Amino acid sequence: MKKFWILFGFLAVPSIAYLYLQTGKNNFKPLEILGPIEIQSKTVDGHQVNDTVYHTISGFSLLDQDSNQVSENIFKGKIHIANFMFTTCGTICPKMSNQMMRVQHAFEKDTNVVIVSYTVDPEHDTPAVLKEYALKHKAIQNKWFFLTGDKKTIYDLARNSYYLVAGEGDGGQEDFIHSEMFTLIDKEGRIRGGKDKKGNLLTYDGTNILDVNRLIEDVAVLKLEYNKQ
Repeated sequence: MKKFWILFGFLAVPSIAYLYLQTGKNNFKPLEILGPIEIQSKTVDGHQVNDTVYHTISGFSLLDQDSNQVSENIFKGKIHIANFMFTTCGTICPKMSNQMMRVQHAFEKDTNVVIVSYTVDPEHDTPAVLKEYALKHKAIQNKWFFLTGDKKTIYDLARNSYYLVAGEGDGGQEDFIHSEMFTLIDKEGRIRGGKDKKGNLLTYDGTNILDVNRLIEDVAVLKLEYNKQ
């Protein structure tokens, strides 16, 4: 019975936090916009002003689990959560996918929140393989996308768009990426998140139930931010 209530607490926290945020009674703090920024000068009404340009997720052309050719338009104007996985992984990927099922359930009815899982083993993970994996994890069509295709494109996205892994690589045959992290992206394609009390950037460990609770809560914060605009 004790284990039941502990598990209930872990699973209930995001739902309770979401309902609390929806009331609008708390003074929420907007999530940090992460990633590199660029300062551009422009002329407005004859005056030179500086404009901050934030990093955004790059465009791409890949295949989803239904063999549809898709692009970044699948999450254009939507909040999305991304991760990088592969179907034959027997260590962190099953844990990540189970946690991502929780994320899907939390926002199942919200068409403005989608999930994108990129395979890092596109040679094996064909659309048919990803389709079977998606069905196994009860992925909802047009809610949770599993993407495959050109390896260099996928690895460039992981390194230079989502910043999920450090270190260089060319996406070649010997190159391999393995990360347990989830990334939260806003409707403008910007990486969002928070900082701890020491100012360190907070990331979302997709194998950690408490981190995924925090991710779900942060999606709710981001939704509230848009509702207040």
